[in-house]
Amino acid sequence: MKRILLILVLYILFFTGCSPTEYKQAEIRNPEFKPNVVFAEFEDLTSPKFENLIEKYQLDTVLRGETDEFKRIILLRHWIKSHITIDLDNPNYSGEGAVEGILDAALEGEGFHCGHFATVQHGILNAYGYITRFLGAGPGVPREFDPHHGTNEVWLNQYNKWMVIDAKYEHHFEKDGVPLSALEIRDEFLRNGGRDVVMLKGLDLVPTQFDEEIGEKKEAFIQTFTYITWQINGNRFTAWPNHKETVLWYNDTYHKNNPWIRNGRPHWAYNNPSIVTLVEDRNAINWSPNTIESKVEIDKNNARVTLQSDTPNFKEYQMKKLPSGEWEKADGEVMLKLSGNKPAWSFRSVNLAGVSGPEHELVFEK
Repeated sequence: MKRILLILVLYILFFTGCSPTEYKQAEIRNPEFKPNVVFAEFEDLTSPKFENLIEKYQLDTVLRGETDEFKRIILLRHWIKSHITIDLDNPNYSGEGAVEGILDAALEGEGFHCGHFATVQHGILNAYGYITRFLGAGPGVPREFDPHHGTNEVWLNQYNKWMVIDAKYEHHFEKDGVPLSALEIRDEFLRNGGRDVVMLKGLDLVPTQFDEEIGEKKEAFIQTFTYITWQINGNRFTAWPNHKETVLWYNDTYHKNNPWIRNGRPHWAYNNPSIVTLVEDRNAINWSPNTIESKVEIDKNNARVTLQSDTPNFKEYQMKKLPSGEWEKADGEVMLKLSGNKPAWSFRSVNLAGVSGPEHELVFEK
């Protein structure tokens, strides 16, 4: 009897060990995909206006062969700051909202206010495929410095997040080495006055507590983001002068209980509800351009992968076999042949300017 049981156990172990084992998807933390549900009408990178902008001002020379995304953005910001001076009292600014009109006048010595800096930066960063949006901000309390400020946020693919990028002051904000979005700056101000935030200024990214050029403390710049509007329509450059001035407000508890006061009275948008969209979901503001979400179906040694992203000016998906494969074009649905120990691939979206989104990895295991 014991012999029969032993043979039976050996039989089960042998055939169980030799039978094929189906792969499963390994858990891995990919950049989070947040769909776009609010923002609209992005810049069309096929517009000849972008090529003309780059050639007219020889912007390619600004980048000096730099390939790092963050450094390229900082170089372009520095070029804008180097060619436009601040003038808050001009009764008749040239160019209005036209990027070239502003730049041409600036090169002749005319100064401009924050909205002009932001308009130019929006056009130039988008020309290189960096998704940039126009926002307005204010402290909501009476003060002479920046009662209202216009600036930009740019999407950082390498960080999978938004970052405030200010050309007028040539600075941005970081916490623990990570660039901050407008909402994150606001969070830090409401938490403790921005004590843990670092303000980095200039091309050399110098940590700055007091801006000698402007004559203001770091805390004053941070307070500016107590209230924020985002322009919903992102085609400011190519659609000007017919772009739509529709804005988004983050309608959280603070905003509901503390009306935005500008120049001694409620912000103008309170009287123009038709152009204001109130949003309570932070993810709607923090949507993730260029970021991939995947659906995976496994059948033994085969995996069907379906890719999804919100990529303005989408060109293609690309994939490569890890660890050392080369990037190649991929369809929105691909079939993977699984073999070996922990086969893995990486995917990314690429836009018409050649800017690639955050990498999305898939790893499989038995």
